[in-house]
Amino acid sequence: MSQQNPAQARARIEAMKRQFEQKRQIDEALAGIKNKIGVYSGKGGVGKTTIAVNLAATLANDGARVGILDVDVDCPNVVRAINSFDQPMVGEDKKMIPPEKFGVKVMSMAFFQENEDDAIIWSGPMIHNAINQFLQTTEWGELDYLVVDMPPGTSDAPLTVMQTLPMDGFVVVSTPQHLASLDARRCINMIRKLNMTVLGVVENYTGEVFGQGGAEELAAEVDAPYLGELALRPSYRDNSKPTSLADSEVAGEYSQLVQKVKDSLRSFGKDAT
Repeated sequence: MSQQNPAQARARIEAMKRQFEQKRQIDEALAGIKNKIGVYSGKGGVGKTTIAVNLAATLANDGARVGILDVDVDCPNVVRAINSFDQPMVGEDKKMIPPEKFGVKVMSMAFFQENEDDAIIWSGPMIHNAINQFLQTTEWGELDYLVVDMPPGTSDAPLTVMQTLPMDGFVVVSTPQHLASLDARRCINMIRKLNMTVLGVVENYTGEVFGQGGAEELAAEVDAPYLGELALRPSYRDNSKPTSLADSEVAGEYSQLVQKVKDSLRSFGKDAT
């Protein structure tokens, strides 16, 4: 054991050095970003990616400098949701330069899939390495907002993002149903256990089909800001552009969401331009 201990100690020191260097590189890569907002849900299928894309597009349409980072490694859908299929460029410093669509800089794991139908079957350490690589090697430049499409759930993938990416706060997506509220509550508990900020809860799919009000009740119960509701509309069938840029009623809903997110950021001392 006495012969192994020095080797183990050296290995731990080297691991700490690597972690410190990774953190330094990530902090350097993100230094030009004022606000980093995670869009997060307890389960897939509640419209998290749609909200992330439309939130980013609305911010950009209002004149902000915006990027969107798709770290839903298992099911990266941002490039299809924003209809952007141009590959990232590689700069002289070997960093990836994100393509831009509708005024939004886009980076996603989907850019590196040979076939988008293939399942990404990765273990926790592989996901961790991929997320670190994204954060270290993407050249975002100066941004007012980076919208981060989070992996759903409360297990390894979202935990890795939260521990690696210094987020300014999270928009939690729910729908009117009781089970969706339960899963959203779990997300909120995870965020707070990690001493991070819940910017608020937004309700998606509001209307006659799924009902109304579940997310507002949840927000009151967990003492979080309620960011409003987004109705289920036929206009979301048009996949040519973010619906907030194509439908005036949807644009109005997202303008209100953007304003409430900015208000929440300011209440937590953030620089919401």
